[in-house]
Amino acid sequence: MPVPVPVPQQRDVPAAETSHGGDLTVLVIEDDPAGSITGPELSAAAGTRVRIRTARNLTEAGRLLTDDVDCILLDLALPVPAGSTGAAPAAAATATASTTAAPGAEHRPEPAPGRADELAVLTHVLRIAPLHAVLVLTAQDDTELAAEAVRVGAQDYLFRGELDARVLSRAIRYAVERKRADIAQHQLTESGLRAQENARLERGLLPTPLLEGSDLSFAARYRPGRSRALLGGDFYDTVRTPDGTVHAMIGDVCGHGPDEAALGVELRIAWRALTLAGLCGDQLLSTLQQVLEHERQSEEIFATLCTVDIAPDGRRAGLCLAGHPAPLLARHGRPARLLPYEDGGPALGLLPRARWPRRQVELGGEWSLMMYTDGLIEGRVGAGSSQRLGQDGMVAMVNSRLEQGLTGEDLLEAAVAEVRERHGGELTDDVAVLLLGRDPERIRRRGRSASRPGPVSTAPAAAPAASAQRPPLYGP
Repeated sequence: MPVPVPVPQQRDVPAAETSHGGDLTVLVIEDDPAGSITGPELSAAAGTRVRIRTARNLTEAGRLLTDDVDCILLDLALPVPAGSTGAAPAAAATATASTTAAPGAEHRPEPAPGRADELAVLTHVLRIAPLHAVLVLTAQDDTELAAEAVRVGAQDYLFRGELDARVLSRAIRYAVERKRADIAQHQLTESGLRAQENARLERGLLPTPLLEGSDLSFAARYRPGRSRALLGGDFYDTVRTPDGTVHAMIGDVCGHGPDEAALGVELRIAWRALTLAGLCGDQLLSTLQQVLEHERQSEEIFATLCTVDIAPDGRRAGLCLAGHPAPLLARHGRPARLLPYEDGGPALGLLPRARWPRRQVELGGEWSLMMYTDGLIEGRVGAGSSQRLGQDGMVAMVNSRLEQGLTGEDLLEAAVAEVRERHGGELTDDVAVLLLGRDPERIRRRGRSASRPGPVSTAPAAAPAASAQRPPLYGP
């Protein structure tokens, strides 16, 4: 009956990263009692000592393969216990499955045809010790087998007839460093792939405003406060319902982590669904509060919200504030001013039976309405300064840009850039800004263009263009 080979418990930290004081420990696995590696310790350059631990077979190696081993020196002529070739034993398979930190273990090349038996002992050791550097010993006249061993997973090879203390010490240190580099490269690749997947996911979660058929202009800017993130706790959306009303919303979940970003997405999706279902004002906000209470991670989490519903003629709107800063309204020929805040209600998630009054606002014939989160007004007014921009500073800044003739995307671009410049660098809080506007002259021009007959074309009709796209993101 074959003796099962014990599988050592593998650690999550590679052996090459845990050597102490520059000393290295090598586990030599060979069955020659008078083997090439003798003595408990080798001296190496730069003051590094190499301690030798010897195993005569794989069973003994399994017992000696502890966390302090940095490198394995394996004789390819070592016989493999019965049952170890081919598929890994159940215990080895379990250990390999649990060792998620093993770089490239799931993609390790198989031995070339005709070499599987010669490399069976190596593939067995790589399965039970995926985080250790491995050196192989082979005959001097078998360079092809040595090269194949490196391709399969060994860090380097040595010839039995050329071993001396200097060559061995140098090869061991090289193998350990190469294993460390392989692990670092694998982790870097995995991190890059994960970042790309997260970026695609976060971009997919950003809103695409539904404004087809509306005469209103739309622009937005969004920047999360988290480093290298595309999505933060701020959220916004804009939709046009079948009756011609344009609904806009902007909100802010307290906090800056991925949980807050996820909750912001949930609230935005819920708001869109409830709006399209016909809810508005206090009824909509009360339902959103229920969603927040069920989805938040703790009772301390709350969200501020500002909703606006603009009448089909574009001249008036309903405003609801839930602990959120009031929007900024700029009418034609007048300086921008903040809309009233006094009738607002509390943030969502603070009071169980709160109410949110809906205030009627006259917009006029030509206007721009800017909705924003507090990240825009909480930036500093100078590097090292304790004074914040605040709403008054934001109003003055926007009016200055309006006097320069900036509108739409250009206005938002300049405003956010100036806030960052005054702050002296990147803003630490999430920033979301959206701008809705009504320009009667543009509406008339578009109406005349649509009514003017054009040349008859026999070409297939092109698909209608989307009325609004996702806003551009600021890079880090």
